[in-house]
Amino acid sequence: MIDVAPPPSAIVEADVARALAEDLGTGDVTAALLPDIRDTAYVLCKESAVVCGRPWFDACHRALYPEVAIAWHVAEGDRVRAGTVVATLEGRARALVSAERAGLNFLQTLSGTATVTADYVAAVAGTGAKILDTRKTIPGLRVAQKYAVHVGGGVNHRMGLFDAVMLKENHVRAAGSLTAAIRNARTAQPSLPLIVEVETLEQLDEALREGCTRILIDEFDADTRREAVRRAAGRIPLEVSGGVDLDTVRAIAQDGVDCISIGGLTKHVRAIDLSMKLGRRG
Repeated sequence: MIDVAPPPSAIVEADVARALAEDLGTGDVTAALLPDIRDTAYVLCKESAVVCGRPWFDACHRALYPEVAIAWHVAEGDRVRAGTVVATLEGRARALVSAERAGLNFLQTLSGTATVTADYVAAVAGTGAKILDTRKTIPGLRVAQKYAVHVGGGVNHRMGLFDAVMLKENHVRAAGSLTAAIRNARTAQPSLPLIVEVETLEQLDEALREGCTRILIDEFDADTRREAVRRAAGRIPLEVSGGVDLDTVRAIAQDGVDCISIGGLTKHVRAIDLSMKLGRRG
């Protein structure tokens, strides 16, 4: 388990409200066929995974029946084996089944992101490199997915377009040079972190001379990447992006870069196989 600050409750509640509204519409016509009696349920994880998304799962069920009792048998961020009962619930039968899908959708999606992040973090263990996410998230679920990255042991990149300046080729083209783009950014936003993407070693030298918060070396081959590390010499952190997967990430980290950003943590989401059943597991 990794100690992670809980997500903002207002964001969780807003996410849940949208999810329940699209699922329930004018009312759950199938749940209405059930007797509205007290019942129990359990959540089963059918594969090895890092569990993530408890705040959203809980909020789904409490939105429909505030008195629901939810007992978690694992902590947020725990890796569990296939066949683990991760939680048991007690509440009204109709509310349990009406909240089931939305709750599981959050839990399976965020557990998927946390699990793959944990796999990447394990792959670079001992190298000193950090695994970062990107802005390639599911629309409307950025905070949730970035929270899941954190639960998996990764580090959050900028949240959006407002909390850091990131210069890329279009900005360099508009300014006329990388140096001019950096100076313009420093003048316009002197208090914000400045991340600069470079495409050549010559641009790297420019960024090192001008100074910034972090330099992104995009699509460098291994030899060029190692030369970039040599030239930076620890003065400014280097970030690698592009061409990264579980087979290549450790070698990239061993070249001495500081950060590796991976869009697939949040973009290529494979949901974890979870199910919820009424009753107690036999």
